[in-house]
Amino acid sequence: MAELLINDMKMEGHINPELQGQFSEHLGRGIYEGIFVKEDSGIPNVNGMRQDVVNALKKIHVPVLRWPGGCFADEYHWMDGIGPRDQRKKMVNTNWGGVIEDNSFGTHEYFELLSQLGCKSYINGNVGSGTVREMSEWMEYMMFGGKSPMADLRRANGHDAPWHVDWFGVGNENWGCGGNMRPAYYADLYRRYQSFLRQYDPEHPVKKVACGPNSGDQNWTRKVLDACCEGVAPEQHGLMDGLSLHYYTVPTGVWSHKGSSLDFSEEEWYQTFRQTLVMEDLIRAHSAIMDQYDPEKQIGMVVDEWGTWYDVEPGTNPGFLYQQNTTRDAIVAGINLNIFNKHCDRVKMTCIAQTINVLQSMILTEGEKMTLTPTYHVFDLYHHHQDAELLESTLTGDEMTGTKGEVPVEIPALSESVSEKDGVITVTMTNADLAKAYPVNIRFASARPSKVTGRIVTGAMNAHNTVDQTDNVKAEDFTEARITGDGVAFEIPPRSVVLLQFC
Repeated sequence: MAELLINDMKMEGHINPELQGQFSEHLGRGIYEGIFVKEDSGIPNVNGMRQDVVNALKKIHVPVLRWPGGCFADEYHWMDGIGPRDQRKKMVNTNWGGVIEDNSFGTHEYFELLSQLGCKSYINGNVGSGTVREMSEWMEYMMFGGKSPMADLRRANGHDAPWHVDWFGVGNENWGCGGNMRPAYYADLYRRYQSFLRQYDPEHPVKKVACGPNSGDQNWTRKVLDACCEGVAPEQHGLMDGLSLHYYTVPTGVWSHKGSSLDFSEEEWYQTFRQTLVMEDLIRAHSAIMDQYDPEKQIGMVVDEWGTWYDVEPGTNPGFLYQQNTTRDAIVAGINLNIFNKHCDRVKMTCIAQTINVLQSMILTEGEKMTLTPTYHVFDLYHHHQDAELLESTLTGDEMTGTKGEVPVEIPALSESVSEKDGVITVTMTNADLAKAYPVNIRFASARPSKVTGRIVTGAMNAHNTVDQTDNVKAEDFTEARITGDGVAFEIPPRSVVLLQFC
């Protein structure tokens, strides 16, 4: 028996909608074929944006979309992606497959997509191979409403009014593909580059994100904050609004052989969740360092790359990072989203990698066909947490689960997070146990719900959707929860993610 105690009298933080952000890089079929198609492709589109994809993403209330990378960001020169498409400069995408990038999806197309999705912008600038002037002029091009060379160029390219940039990342993975820099060197570059990112809309200032650590690299976090905070007034909090963190769930823990997305054992199932739960440790460790420099939590932790990373599907381009998506991925998504919710005092935005056809995606497409992945259906459950208040919750009695393989893997069976918005309490819970259902008793500090509704995503261990079999894993009604004399009782099935709402 597991017991979930919800203290509905204590709110612990605000859950930003951006905790469920998305990421689309110029990588494989993520943008081209996934989001953007030619207007005369025969695939229904509006200004090149696939309407089946746009409509699906609107349904899960995508709050923010990160672009153009990723590693691609630090070799992307934005002026190559403006003007008439047939005149744009072509380049070789050296990071991802060595294919030709024709730059037909650029700044104007990105903001067209955001307009159709109704979501916020998060742009990554080029520090690795770009100049301060280039980055500064990009901001002027996008945001300045007066008369200037870059604003006039934007108008000449067909967009009179300025756009708004909500978040701007100064470089990406500059400890690796973004320049192989040392933390103190990057920190000095960050101080310099961000100085020339002008605030053209003072009423809605751009939030600046510094490149943070790779996984558990606490030295990077400490040295970047130390250098960025030196000589800076405390109220300027290191000249940044966010510090990024990247961490991927690799089941084997070995990048050279990450494991298959479909053909995996029971032991690999549990190893995947053990690796996923490292996210909790990373957030705690880096938060502790950030607290030393920013005790008021003005700098948000921005987990702008996370998700599962497996070996690519056999027969596909290794540089395209195309992988299938199973019930296992759905539970990984639920666990991570619960962790982010419960750390919403410090974590202000996250972006799963990636939205379409790349890594742990929401959607897979093949020509004119598409399918929604199990991960998509979990995001459809969790959007009820957006803009809600995190409630204190304590889960006890959930037994340990594991395998009887050569190396037993023990992890907590269950994870949860709880929020309240407009008088409705939302609970999301995952069960990573392959075979066992767990009775759960929910008790409230003061609430006495009169109605409970639920949804569930579940399936066999490696169940997945294809463009021809789209409903093998989907969200369905969950009617097992019942109101009792002192709360709510239900049994959470194995291999599942459950949403419950009380009013």
